[in-house]
Amino acid sequence: MEPCGSGLRLNSKLSLLPNLKKSSLFPSSSISSRPSVQSASWVSLKTPSRMTYLRGLSAQSKSSVEKVGDLISDRRDLVSAIKRKKLAVFVSGGGSNFRSIHEACVNGLIHGEVAVLVTNKTDCGGAVYAREKGIRVLVFPNTKGEPDGLSASDLVTALGSADIDFVLLAGYLKLIPSELVQAYRRSIFNIHPSLLPAFGGKGYYGMKVHKAVIASGARYSGPTIHFVDDHYDTGRILAQRVVPVLPTDTAEELAARVLKEEHRLYVEVTAALCEDRIVWRDDEVPLIRSKENSNEYS
Repeated sequence: MEPCGSGLRLNSKLSLLPNLKKSSLFPSSSISSRPSVQSASWVSLKTPSRMTYLRGLSAQSKSSVEKVGDLISDRRDLVSAIKRKKLAVFVSGGGSNFRSIHEACVNGLIHGEVAVLVTNKTDCGGAVYAREKGIRVLVFPNTKGEPDGLSASDLVTALGSADIDFVLLAGYLKLIPSELVQAYRRSIFNIHPSLLPAFGGKGYYGMKVHKAVIASGARYSGPTIHFVDDHYDTGRILAQRVVPVLPTDTAEELAARVLKEEHRLYVEVTAALCEDRIVWRDDEVPLIRSKENSNEYS
């Protein structure tokens, strides 16, 4: 996959997710078996409570404790300095992942807000929830069943007018138009209920995926979050979470286990997106910088 026009590349093995300014670049470094670069001054890191630090430093001097306090304050300043991202979430059904992301935004776990909900079904559960929460709802695409739906070009215009930073697909069953993929290159993400590239592609969605996993005899499954390209489930993998497939599992039981991990994983990845913690290796593999340790990646 070619980097987009707005993307930036480091002299080392990692490049930043596009939309970061050159002034935000961190120093280069080489990659070993475990990718590592120097910490960037703009990166927001997870900030444990002051008491958590103090307990671990009880044997250290007062000056060391004061330094820790300064570090905590500096990290909090960095979090507030990062632009609060605007998200558009696409759903076709109940939207449980959408709800998890919205609640995490409201509770401050994600440095962003769901500004727009896009759906191909105006009466689906996700759309009803969005209207209840005062979130703008757009219908796409325009079909006989949804004559008020937007065209692809109108959708791109609407999202641009809303200043959307990232598009998150959460159970949206329509193929994303190429116009949107090009407009939001490396900024559209999907969650799939299997460990891609297994059990992915056209026709693999919902309970069909879990039935296929059980029928195959696979011992493990789990959600995958990947970048979206012009095809079903073929974009670069960003994150996965493994769950066991039990010998007595029904498709419904496996689906419930996977969905529980979906909710956790999508919130974690969305938080990383909104904190500018996604980087790219030279071989076009995206990585997530750890919030606790800026020299570790997953």
